[in-house]
Amino acid sequence: MSVKNKQKIRLLIADDHPVVRKGLHLCLDRHSQLQIIGEAADGNDTLGKIKHLGPDVVLMDINMPGLNGLEVTQELRRLGLSVKVLILSVHSDRDYMSKIMQAGAQGCISKNASPEELVEALELVHGGETYFPEEAPATTPVRATPTDARADSLAQLSAREREVLALIAEGQSNKEIATLLGIGVRTIETHREHIMRRLNIRTVAGLTKFAIMNGLISLESGPRI
Repeated sequence: MSVKNKQKIRLLIADDHPVVRKGLHLCLDRHSQLQIIGEAADGNDTLGKIKHLGPDVVLMDINMPGLNGLEVTQELRRLGLSVKVLILSVHSDRDYMSKIMQAGAQGCISKNASPEELVEALELVHGGETYFPEEAPATTPVRATPTDARADSLAQLSAREREVLALIAEGQSNKEIATLLGIGVRTIETHREHIMRRLNIRTVAGLTKFAIMNGLISLESGPRI
């Protein structure tokens, strides 16, 4: 039993609407892998609760009095706090997704999402993955400071692997990358396998979001390696 308790995701719910907070609490409290350790009603309250309670993940509304969800996230990164952030929003357009990525959040989920999707998003974010809507801009030019826990893994990639990662994120195939770099397709496949293993990312979409969040690509200037 103690092992299971250690594996529980310590969750803080932050939303300025009491009814929404109550609904989320009741919905998520039924899941044994989640432990709701507190609620917050505004940005400043959220920062204080995070510092005091030390949650693993904060499920946070983007629109709150005082500091909004993005400003809270930016402040968390400035302070060097490792809590993961999953943003709740009614918006899913490109501009909002870019701002959320730039702030350093690990994910965003619609308030219209099902309880099952919400739990899945919380588990993925807690495990080091990112979670964004399918319509999120895979190639939106985001210039963000690396804040994900995998940023340390990025530093372990060679210059060539970063180059390959940037080209993968731009949508180039193995054959196209091999032609551009003047090396064999099998070598590119090996690089790709190593990159995915090192970053613990299993999809091209995941690699693309990682490259964007860590400033490897930009629509304005191409690969930045």
